[in-house]
Amino acid sequence: MKIWHPFTQEKTANAPIKIVKGEGEYLFDERGKKYLDMISSWWTNLFGHSNGEIAEAIYQQARKLEHVIFAQFTHDPAEQLCQELYGFLPKDLEYFFFSDDGSTAVEVAIKMAYQYFYNRGFRKNTYINLAGGYHGDTLGAMGAAGNQSDYHSTFSEFFFETFSIDFPQSLQDEDIAIEKLQIFLKQSGENICALILEPLVQGAAGMKIYRAAFLDKIVKEVRKYEVIIIFDEVMTGFYRTGTMFAMDQCSERPDIICLSKGITGGFLPLALTVVNRKIYDAFLSEDWKKAFIHGHSYTANPLSCVAAIKTMEILKREEIQRNIKAIAQIHEVALKEMESIFHRRHLGTIAAFEVESPRKAKEVAQGMFQSGIIIRPIGKNIYLIPPYCTTAKNLEYVYKMFRAYLI
Repeated sequence: MKIWHPFTQEKTANAPIKIVKGEGEYLFDERGKKYLDMISSWWTNLFGHSNGEIAEAIYQQARKLEHVIFAQFTHDPAEQLCQELYGFLPKDLEYFFFSDDGSTAVEVAIKMAYQYFYNRGFRKNTYINLAGGYHGDTLGAMGAAGNQSDYHSTFSEFFFETFSIDFPQSLQDEDIAIEKLQIFLKQSGENICALILEPLVQGAAGMKIYRAAFLDKIVKEVRKYEVIIIFDEVMTGFYRTGTMFAMDQCSERPDIICLSKGITGGFLPLALTVVNRKIYDAFLSEDWKKAFIHGHSYTANPLSCVAAIKTMEILKREEIQRNIKAIAQIHEVALKEMESIFHRRHLGTIAAFEVESPRKAKEVAQGMFQSGIIIRPIGKNIYLIPPYCTTAKNLEYVYKMFRAYLI
């Protein structure tokens, strides 16, 4: 018997470390060694591991209702969660569709965008993305990201038509990218279904950060052609960029937003695709085939919902908001002090920089791991996205170790 691990070349990978316990920003292996989790276990863990309040909320809910089919039925945890999220969102995003992970939240959004036009008698099958974006591993989510991704090139023959906006490295690059977009829109605007992008930060591309002003320009251009706007906030949501959602730093708003990862504080799978009335109304009909025929066995699982409700409550606390700001400030100061790195950048609780090669990044990661610090480089990009409970002392220790291994 062997477990097949994700994003792993099983032939060359080291044996996995068995983790037996989590507490705060720490994980503990079977030998008792503790590690600082500086990637929040793939960006899901907001408040540290084994948060007692979220665990208790799940326990209490499990004693009342663990699950119920969500077609024909509803329940208080789902309704309360939507009400809580609605208080954070733009008021026109008011229709909530549940699923189970970020890839599926995006898949739902892509299907909704296509069927929005299909139900009205149009066939639009081209999607616009920002080059380098990552939206998940289901076929539609891979297809929407285009064929430039190293993650998904094996499956490119299955992808639909896309146009990739160049990712800018400078203000001049922004102008050039917008000009290319304008040309494409004039030629093919009638065939475009949707624009999808990760607002402000491209996570799996290596924490690549771009300006809100550039995002706003993109959205304004595509809106001229009745294109559906999808913001993939699976990674950027829940204060990762310093605001509740990355879009809060932008002027333009989406028609659809995708949420997952940190939504349950790192406890359970859950995702939401939230849309405006324009999208929702296009599915209302006497014809059942015009309904959105999509669902999952564990749609709106009550245990996941109460975990998310408690997460929303904790996020509002002054202590958490102070910690988020403190982490951002430490990133800003520490990155300036580091030598032998390139392209240093940070936004909210996210910090990243480059080293000279992927090999060097792996060497640094291995050294950090020996010092009890978990990071996971992307190519030559090294990043931090720590839980909000991370103390200043621990985060400063992480940067101290970086300086030691980057000599």
